[in-house]
Amino acid sequence: MNWPKNCRVKAKYPLKNRTTFKIGGCARFFSEPGDPEELRSLLGAAKKNKIAVFILGAGSNLLISDRGVRGLVIKLNSAYFKRIALKGSYIEAGSAATLSQLIKFSQAKSLRGLEFLAGIPGTLGGALVMNAGCWEQAIGGLVKEVNVMDYSGKIKTLGSRDIKFSYRGSSLEKYIILSALLKLKKGSRPQIQKNINKYLKAKRQAQDASHPNAGCIFRNPAQRYAGKLIDLCGLKGRKTGRAFVSERHANFILNSGGASAKDVLGLMRLINKKIKAKFKITLEPEIKIWE
Repeated sequence: MNWPKNCRVKAKYPLKNRTTFKIGGCARFFSEPGDPEELRSLLGAAKKNKIAVFILGAGSNLLISDRGVRGLVIKLNSAYFKRIALKGSYIEAGSAATLSQLIKFSQAKSLRGLEFLAGIPGTLGGALVMNAGCWEQAIGGLVKEVNVMDYSGKIKTLGSRDIKFSYRGSSLEKYIILSALLKLKKGSRPQIQKNINKYLKAKRQAQDASHPNAGCIFRNPAQRYAGKLIDLCGLKGRKTGRAFVSERHANFILNSGGASAKDVLGLMRLINKKIKAKFKITLEPEIKIWE
């Protein structure tokens, strides 16, 4: 396979340490383009050679197959994609900027609105694609516009009216996000810090960070909470291999050390079987699964 000379591509690249779950095999090919031109070159070469393309963000909402990924995994990780700048009451940021970096930057500029995302270990790009949120708020409500590249290499700017945001999803999934413009409001730094502390405390009390995980495994069904349903089925602590259901938050599956994707998927199937039998509900994964 001959890749463009301006692109650095690695073969058989291990992926498990690129995810918060610490699970998964190797990518057939892996690359971290420095800018949109390198990204476009990679997409063109992959398309020409009929190689599937996968975009990796922080890997915080992802389960990768033990067999790995038979394609090209692209991670936007350069300074170009991590930039953050102030534009009036807007923040313009690259897709690889982390949510924690965005929150810290906005607080320094006395801008509020991002605090509810405190404690979520993702990037801006990933958060936009899945419309990340909690506490009845979601990042889609802050979007002014998003710069994207389609898989043919064409760049376009989408206004908020061009994007459909839904519960844990958006129409941005068919694009590669380059950057976004977020509308925030003026606020005092002490109050912003107070809000951040409140959300972090609530997350620490409710969630389980004792072992590697990918956050909530299942989406909440209409007017129900997946974690509560799993708890009512008596599945807290249930194990499959080295994966187990958290005793603190039943919608968290934890990696006790050396868990495989097979372990996690087996546990997910077991959970769904029990939920369907008891409540006649089929849970949908909130995490992305690369198989």
